[in-house]
Amino acid sequence: MSGKALYFMHEEALRYRFNADHPFDQQRLAMTHDLLEYAEAIDEGAVIRLQTQASDTERWLPLIHRADYIDAVKHLSDPNPSTEWVARAAQYGLHTEDTPYFTGMHTAACAIVAGSIAACEAVMSGKSQHALHLGGGLHHAFGDKGAGFCVYNDAAVAIAWLQQTYQARVLYVDTDVHHGDGVQWCFYTNPDVFTYSIHETGKFLFPGTGFVHERGGGEGFGACVNVPLEPYTEDESWLECFTETVQSAAAAFKPDIIISQHGCDAHALDPLSHMHCSTRIYSEMPRIIHRLAHQYCDGKWVAVGGGGYDIWRVVPRAWSMLWLEMSEHPLAHSLQNHPQQPLPQQWLAKWSMQSPVPLPHTWHDDATEWAPMPRRSIIEDRNARAKELALEYIR
Repeated sequence: MSGKALYFMHEEALRYRFNADHPFDQQRLAMTHDLLEYAEAIDEGAVIRLQTQASDTERWLPLIHRADYIDAVKHLSDPNPSTEWVARAAQYGLHTEDTPYFTGMHTAACAIVAGSIAACEAVMSGKSQHALHLGGGLHHAFGDKGAGFCVYNDAAVAIAWLQQTYQARVLYVDTDVHHGDGVQWCFYTNPDVFTYSIHETGKFLFPGTGFVHERGGGEGFGACVNVPLEPYTEDESWLECFTETVQSAAAAFKPDIIISQHGCDAHALDPLSHMHCSTRIYSEMPRIIHRLAHQYCDGKWVAVGGGGYDIWRVVPRAWSMLWLEMSEHPLAHSLQNHPQQPLPQQWLAKWSMQSPVPLPHTWHDDATEWAPMPRRSIIEDRNARAKELALEYIR
């Protein structure tokens, strides 16, 4: 199969669920796919439904994760893990409120890794120019521990797989509101992986890293750029900082492929951050990345999901607009000129029955109705300084 874009799904990824009260809720994947179907924006021929087993993926995990950590994840995935392994869960970061172990954890996390590798293989082999795997983007996991809702770091494993299989130079672009720390530190000394992250400053938000001075180490010095932004940043400042810095990073590095992570938790409604952006940034950022992929790497672009914790009002729209851009669907262009177009009534009817909050009725927010943010000029000035420092480091 070949085409402009392929959409990867794995049924087992829906089982990646810590507990009923945890903010990481994979129902957002189903809601996004439903929205695209009701909008007639996705062809079934573009959907790749993976059915790989965990054993098919395990061989790639050691590219990033330590053998004892993988063993711990497996044992803690049992319905009734032994007291020995329960006692050792803290050693591997799998005991916290954020990232508690759960039954079936290894199988579900392997499915997510499988989806991201399959998306990369499709692009590098020429089956498709672009590939989307919304189940991926678990960027906080480290080689020897889980963190920040992430058990296995699918993006890092996929990047390591790309390097081993294709010797590819990879530009990793992380747009999650939380710093992409796991991916950054995995490749901090690797000159052939450029990690870029724009996020809310770690002065106030997990994981507390991602400052401008983090630039890579050893041979990888200079192949790492961070753009930390102030709380309550709005669209214009976010997009100005993103546009200039990511363009400079791509121009300086000249990648073979772009891997982008699309957490959509910088939205004003997200409960786990302090930003004040609208859905606008989630149509503009993919457009910029899309252009850079064609400009520098013959269109080779793989996108994964990530954070996003208002699963009702934000995630389905944001992730759908990512697919609209990636697949060059006519609706993407239409929304540039008419952003307040209505969402499909069938989708609203289906999901409003379950939603605890009123659902939005248009593709984009009308941010003109939002109350003006105080200290706007101060926030913008601080962001501009962070942007200029990042640009200076790139140059």
